[in-house]
Amino acid sequence: MTQLTDSLIRRAIKRIGQSGGSELLTEGEGRGTGRLVLRVKATRCRVVAEWLAQQWRDNKRVRVKIGDYPSMTVEEARETFERDFANAIQKRRSIRIVRDNRTGTVGDLFDGYVGWLKAHEKPSWKETEKGLNKIADTLGRRRAARDIEPEEITEILRPIYKRGARSMACHVRGYLHAAFNWGIKSEHDYRNQSPRRFGLHLNPAASIPTEPKIVGNRWLSSREFVQLYRWLEYPSAPVHPPYLRAVRLLMLTGQRVQEIARLHVDQWDAEERIIDWSKTKNGSPHAIPVPSLAAELIEGIVPNRNGYFFPAAMDPTRPVSHQTLYAFMWRQRDNGVIPSVSNRDLRRTWKTLAGQAGVAKEIRDRIQNHALQDVSSRNYDRWDYMPEKRAGMERWDRFVRSLLAKEALRRAA
Repeated sequence: MTQLTDSLIRRAIKRIGQSGGSELLTEGEGRGTGRLVLRVKATRCRVVAEWLAQQWRDNKRVRVKIGDYPSMTVEEARETFERDFANAIQKRRSIRIVRDNRTGTVGDLFDGYVGWLKAHEKPSWKETEKGLNKIADTLGRRRAARDIEPEEITEILRPIYKRGARSMACHVRGYLHAAFNWGIKSEHDYRNQSPRRFGLHLNPAASIPTEPKIVGNRWLSSREFVQLYRWLEYPSAPVHPPYLRAVRLLMLTGQRVQEIARLHVDQWDAEERIIDWSKTKNGSPHAIPVPSLAAELIEGIVPNRNGYFFPAAMDPTRPVSHQTLYAFMWRQRDNGVIPSVSNRDLRRTWKTLAGQAGVAKEIRDRIQNHALQDVSSRNYDRWDYMPEKRAGMERWDRFVRSLLAKEALRRAA
């Protein structure tokens, strides 16, 4: 049986470089155990070498690529063939459906989950990656994911909770719970090309209780609304202008922070004065007509070269994050120049004041894209309830203009 070596391979590469064509170098008996094959071939620019696993099945030769030489060494190729293919060939299984049999590590689990979030365009992937990377080394990045016990996760969360970062502890617990849930399902997901085997049967984060959620009830009064809106128009401190416009648009539309912060030129229909999101937090598309105040605000903005209305100050290729919007509001709030309010409070404020303006609750729910279970809500139609939503936004626009006008008269008096 010929043993492949680096010197043998280099001589073959030299031969093919001089003569062209291709050559197969094989290792293994081939009788019921298959062969490890290195295919050396000349291309237009250079000579390439790739590792293949080979078996005879139904009187046909079947080959599957393992990797490339020299990025995968002889020893690594031999180890991969023995681990993933030799046993399958002896059992007469097709090597076309063989997968990586290594037990998935904590690092594999976290990387795979973040990759899944990226592939599905989940805006939370960056926060999740940051949160998981902070604890990966503590858990043991190279440990088998199936060996992680609930007690270990508890010991990671306890110090975070004790230092007063209760919300962060809850977030980290959520990241872990979601990552292990993904790991349980991923290896049996036929849509994945080559998922690592994690061998998970239980989610170690599932038995850890969560912090009870406190339902927010803060909303701005009409006077506070005007105070904040006017400050955003004429700030008393230097703030990146797109951030000020983004918060004003939040106040005028009542939408989720991430959806306004990531607003792109492709989502704005200037002729109809409609913002149309193909995908939102609840997974469904959403379109709203904007009040004329908001339309004037958007029309006064020139999107940057990447198409974003509200680009980040440090990296214009990305939209501003909702954390950044929260941070600048938080700093000014502590200075006492604006009311005490969070970005979520602004969404609640819109819901409350729009009700005061006379917009029906069902229309407010549809404008804010709350999950509704009727058939028309499950089957998206951009124009569904558009006349009703437009009428609601017009009523809201008149209400806001009257608030701003009253404040101007009060100041003049």
